[in-house]
Amino acid sequence: MSLAAYALVDCNNFYCSCERVFRPDLVGKPIIVLSNNDGCIISRSNEAKALGVQMAAPYFKQKRFLERNNVTVFSSNYPLYGDLSERVMNVLRTFCPDMEIYSIDEAFLRLDGFSAYNLTEYAQRIRNTVFRWTGIPVSIGIAPTKTLAKIASHICKKAPESSGVFNMNDFWHSPENIDALLEKVPVQDIWGIGRRSAAKLANYGITTARQLRDRDNAWLQKKLTVTGLYTGLELRGISSIALEEAPPVRRSIRSSRSFGEPVTEKKDAQEAAVAYTVRAAEKLRREGLLASTISVFIKTNAHRPGDQHAEYCAHTLDSPTDYTPLLVHHASEMLLRIFRAGHKYQKVGVLLSGLESKRNQQGSLMDITSPETQEQAQTEARLMQVTDAINKKFGRGTVQYAGEGLRQPWKMKQNNLSPKYTTDWKELCEVE
Repeated sequence: MSLAAYALVDCNNFYCSCERVFRPDLVGKPIIVLSNNDGCIISRSNEAKALGVQMAAPYFKQKRFLERNNVTVFSSNYPLYGDLSERVMNVLRTFCPDMEIYSIDEAFLRLDGFSAYNLTEYAQRIRNTVFRWTGIPVSIGIAPTKTLAKIASHICKKAPESSGVFNMNDFWHSPENIDALLEKVPVQDIWGIGRRSAAKLANYGITTARQLRDRDNAWLQKKLTVTGLYTGLELRGISSIALEEAPPVRRSIRSSRSFGEPVTEKKDAQEAAVAYTVRAAEKLRREGLLASTISVFIKTNAHRPGDQHAEYCAHTLDSPTDYTPLLVHHASEMLLRIFRAGHKYQKVGVLLSGLESKRNQQGSLMDITSPETQEQAQTEARLMQVTDAINKKFGRGTVQYAGEGLRQPWKMKQNNLSPKYTTDWKELCEVE
């Protein structure tokens, strides 16, 4: 019986690689990317790793070290990363229709149907094409299951001789090689095994992938539930976790950020709530969804001295909607209701919940609403389509709601932000 063939395509140091696409002068030099508000290190180039720069380290503690070692620092540029991610995924689709987008920088491919090809060579073609068309380097791990493909991907990142592709299927029929390989994989590095499960397994003397694989099914299910059983089966090469080609339907959409500086003015907090509502509504329409409930929360920094305040307010809409002005109206009103003067607020957030498909809703509305109501809904939909199209073409914020404000002192810190090279006409890269 032929082996299944799953490939995990993983973008290398993705955020750093995105920055290098438009800064080729930084190839071979250490760079890092910071989290929101330039707080912690969330991506490191290989050169930065070699210097000993730690993941998740607070930037302010590392700043002098980074300067001494000429490390280039970037603030998170999520519009750029999201756009380049979409381009990478589109390239992958040209090679394999059976695909699951697992995260912004990872995708699973099902390569069983390509048995006429040498899969290692085919993966190299994928890798070379992704780099040539997008500038993003990727590693590809191939194995009989998704869990093993994850392990294979990690191996090829650490083995330069693999040239970015590691195909576990090539030596699957050599059990001693597979045993040796899995013996080197710490149990906490297995996909689906969290810290708590790893600590629990250590109490039973299980510290490697091989040891976990060799436990019987009844034990795995008893100690780790059915999820642990599936992991054990996958480590044996028995595919038990299928591709999720259609993403699961969202339950909610959340939009929030910590402020760059503490907010004390009601107007600033209200502007932030409006801006986050606008972003959430854009995402709602992009995914073809409607929201039936909108919630707003506000909170101070619990880790700083002073009076604390945190409050939450929710409103159920008369009917599900994706119409930004209506959502903004309710968010603004709720923010005013929960704001308390005299506090230094750290964060405001908006949550859209009770989500349902717009396609299903449209069908039922046509049966129960008057022609006037239907006409108003169509006018609102056209307005949102035009607004979204303009902002997509010319950059987010080209069409802006007055309630978002202009000065926006509450915006998060991004002192090292690169241009939005691919999503804003005003910031396109110029070639001389």
